[in-house]
Amino acid sequence: MVTKVVMPKLSLTMKEGTVGKWYKREGETVEKGEPIVEVISEKATYDLEAPASGILRKIFVEEGVDAEVNAVLAVITAPNEPFSETEILQPVEEKEKEKLVLASPAAKRLAKEYGVDLSHVKGTGPEGRIVEEDVRRYVDETSRVQQPKVKEIIPLTGFRKTSAERVSLSFRTAPHSAIVMEVDASKAKELYEKLHVSYTAIIVEAVAEALREHSMLNSTLEGDKIKIFEDINVGVAVATSQGLVVPVIHNADRKSLKEIDTIINDLTEKARNGKLSKEELSGGTFTITNLGMYGVEFFTPIINPPEAAILGVGKIREKPVVINGKMETKPFIFLSLSYDHRIIDGAPAAEFLGRIKERIEKGLV
Repeated sequence: MVTKVVMPKLSLTMKEGTVGKWYKREGETVEKGEPIVEVISEKATYDLEAPASGILRKIFVEEGVDAEVNAVLAVITAPNEPFSETEILQPVEEKEKEKLVLASPAAKRLAKEYGVDLSHVKGTGPEGRIVEEDVRRYVDETSRVQQPKVKEIIPLTGFRKTSAERVSLSFRTAPHSAIVMEVDASKAKELYEKLHVSYTAIIVEAVAEALREHSMLNSTLEGDKIKIFEDINVGVAVATSQGLVVPVIHNADRKSLKEIDTIINDLTEKARNGKLSKEELSGGTFTITNLGMYGVEFFTPIINPPEAAILGVGKIREKPVVINGKMETKPFIFLSLSYDHRIIDGAPAAEFLGRIKERIEKGLV
């Protein structure tokens, strides 16, 4: 039986993914359920399992190439079983491939150095071959000023492409507004030192409890309807070598501070090793992003679609305060809430952020 291996839809907003690595080659035997190809999507890697046992007869999408959701990546058949590529690929429109450009090695090197698309250069060599002088002439003609040389070209694929699309969508569709509050982190520092939990875990706990009381922040806008989620699933942004990922702590309001801290540590390690599962990346209803470890005191993050809001956390800094007529120092942090003004007005957003502030300052996490 001929079986298609297709690009999976790993989230509601996913439109395409990137083939990272094929674990099997054409002609090799595969067993149903074994990892067959690595798919990069939603800023993480996912091992796609073989949907059937048989022979990996044909790979249609090579490593490093993007493919739309449901695009056919490969086909599995029985040994020597006939199949028609035309029929297999009938519902899929293959992406237009780069035109083959005839150019000398020197011309290609110079084009890469200056960031020139060779398809725009007219060749004067034999049979229209582009030579080095053609590239130099093109650079001179298209620029009146000296252009900086290009050190490296990084294709906008995989994690970076997904991130670019999501933040662009968020900023285009959701009218952002932001509010900021300064929070006394003394109690949080005590918990950090006593329980050996991270500040991020403390904030996640405070946010989860506040979301239970202010459910409009735990929602999304679909068409002309606001959907309020019952589950409180808090995503925590994690920086990796390949870009930002947002693993999710499901039902965070039902977990203890210690449990949240353990889950964050586990998800962070998986994120940096590219081992997050589909479930660990799905279902987020609110996101927290912390740049305090980079020395950032204050910033306004972009909402992680399709959520209604996101909380930015700055670094903890000592600040002088007067208590009972005496000068003391206390740790403070800035919390910045960006929210979708179509769903939430300023007053309820302020009440929500104020509740987070209160829980942290009173040690109610």
